[in-house]
Amino acid sequence: MQRSFLLALALMLGLSSAFAQEGDSRATARKQEIDAAAQAALDELFAAQGNARELYDKAVGYAVLTATKAGFIVSGGSGTGVAVNKATGQRTYMRMGTGGIGLGIGAQRYNLYILFETESHLSRFVAGGWDSSATAQAAAGKEGVAVRSSFIDGIAFFQMTDKGLMAHADISGTRFWVIDELR
Repeated sequence: MQRSFLLALALMLGLSSAFAQEGDSRATARKQEIDAAAQAALDELFAAQGNARELYDKAVGYAVLTATKAGFIVSGGSGTGVAVNKATGQRTYMRMGTGGIGLGIGAQRYNLYILFETESHLSRFVAGGWDSSATAQAAAGKEGVAVRSSFIDGIAFFQMTDKGLMAHADISGTRFWVIDELR
């Protein structure tokens, strides 16, 4: 009886370990996928916007998220990416969700780049929160590029449209949060 109990216990521990390793393997693969997409997006930004490299060099950290947004009067979207502290190399894997209301129709996939001038700006971003803003934009194909030559309130934003066609003017809110399973 005691032998059966010990055998069952050993089997359960073995299975638990196998499931944990499989989960770790999937999380590692997902992190590598996000990191590769972020690096490719950064390379594309630097090639398209010369001033982006200059701001990147001054920044203490950055975030790159790939998102999809669609709408017809009401808009919504989501995405994933990574925030990186350049000094420490600390990577925080993030999700974003956005929703709004206004005039608009279409769908688009885009990369959002956020450069942080100070450690406190980066820390607040990684802690999560809302960025409510009114936007007006018309994007077609790869033509949608936001250009900014300096930090404003410690943050610089760039957005490059990857695919899709969308014309909109809306009031929207965006929330960023940590992907718990990729901590």
